[in-house]
Amino acid sequence: MIETEVLVIGGGAAGLAVTQALARAGIGVRLAESEAQLGGPWRRRHKHLTLNSHRDLSVLPGVGYPAGTPAFPARAKVISLFEDFARLHKLPIDYSATVERIDRAGDRWQIKAGERTYRARHVIVATGRDKLPFIPDWPGSDGFTGRIVHSADFGEAAFYRGQSVLVAGAGNSGIDVLNHLVRVETGPIWLSARHALAVLPKRVFNIAVHKISPMLARLPLALADLIVSTVQRLTFGDLSGLGLPKSAGGPATRLTVDSVAIASDDGAMAAMKAGRVKAVPEIKGFDCTKVVLEDGRSVEPDVVIAATGYRTGLEAMVGHLGVLDGRGRPRFNGGQNDPNLPGLWFTGMRADLRGCFMNAIDKAEAITKRIVKER
Repeated sequence: MIETEVLVIGGGAAGLAVTQALARAGIGVRLAESEAQLGGPWRRRHKHLTLNSHRDLSVLPGVGYPAGTPAFPARAKVISLFEDFARLHKLPIDYSATVERIDRAGDRWQIKAGERTYRARHVIVATGRDKLPFIPDWPGSDGFTGRIVHSADFGEAAFYRGQSVLVAGAGNSGIDVLNHLVRVETGPIWLSARHALAVLPKRVFNIAVHKISPMLARLPLALADLIVSTVQRLTFGDLSGLGLPKSAGGPATRLTVDSVAIASDDGAMAAMKAGRVKAVPEIKGFDCTKVVLEDGRSVEPDVVIAATGYRTGLEAMVGHLGVLDGRGRPRFNGGQNDPNLPGLWFTGMRADLRGCFMNAIDKAEAITKRIVKER
C-alpha cells in the first residue's frame, strides 16, 4: 500500500501542472502515469502533428521551447517540454501505473493500479478528455472494402497519394487532416460535416491569431462568438455555398459548452473554395465499396478518416461514483467538486479558448488552493 496525501492520475500537461503546484505548496503528492515515459499519446500521433496553440501560450512554469522553435511547436518539442518540466521540478512520478478503479475507503480514497494500491486523501484525475479515439458504429462499416482509420492514426500524408479520401468530421481534427492531405496528390477528397465550420486562420497579416485568445477568453461568450465569426468571414468570405451545414451556435459557445474546438486552417479552406475538397452530408452507413450519405447519395473512397473525436474512457475508473455525464465526461472540473465525494477532483476535462496549457495552469492553481484550504 502506497500512502500519499494526493495522487494525480495522468502525466499530460494538466497532470504535470497540478503535481508541480501541489509540491510547491508543500503538499505530499505522487503522479501515476500509465505509460513508461511522458508524452505517450503524443508519440503515437502522426509525425506532421503540431500544436494549434501558439508557443508563448503553450508552456509550463519554468520551462519553454528552445530558440528557433516555430510559432506552433511540433509534437517532439511538446514531448521535450514535458520531460524538461518533470526533470526541473523533480516531480515524483510512478511510471507504468495504469489506474483501474477509484473507491472510497473510510476518509481516504483507495486507488488500484495493477499491482500497486494507493491510499490518498485527495485524488486528481488528469487523464484528459481525448484519451480514447472514437469511431461511430456506422451500419455496414464492418463490410466496407476500403480502409477506415481514426484521425489519431492518420500516419504520413504521402500514404494517401493517389487515393480517394472521405474525412468524416469538420472539427479541429478534420481540418487538421485536410491541411496535410491537400499538400499531396490524392484522388478526390470529400468532407462529411455534421456541424457548421468554426475555423480561423493560423495568421492574419503575419500575426498568430491564437495570441489574442486570452483576451477572447475574458469576454462574454456572445461577444467572443461575434468576434470569431467575424474574423472567419473576413478571412474566408461567405462559405454558405460550399454545401456545409448551417451554424447551430456560436464557435466560442460550442467550444466552452460542448468542447467542440475551433479549427485552425493551413490550406484546407483554400482547397475547399477551389473545389478540390467537396462537402457532403453526414454518413448514413456503408455498402461494400460505397459510403452512403444522409441524402441518399453515395461516394466510393479508398479511405475513410474518422475525425470523430475522443472519449474520456473513465467509466471503469469512476463510473460507479456517479460523476460522469451521458458522454462520459466528468460533471465538474478544476476547483469544483462534489461535497458528497470530498477529495475527488478532475482537471484537463474541458476545452479552453486559450489552449490546454494555460487551462492546465489555471486549474492546477484552483485545485491547489482548495486542497490547501481544506488541510
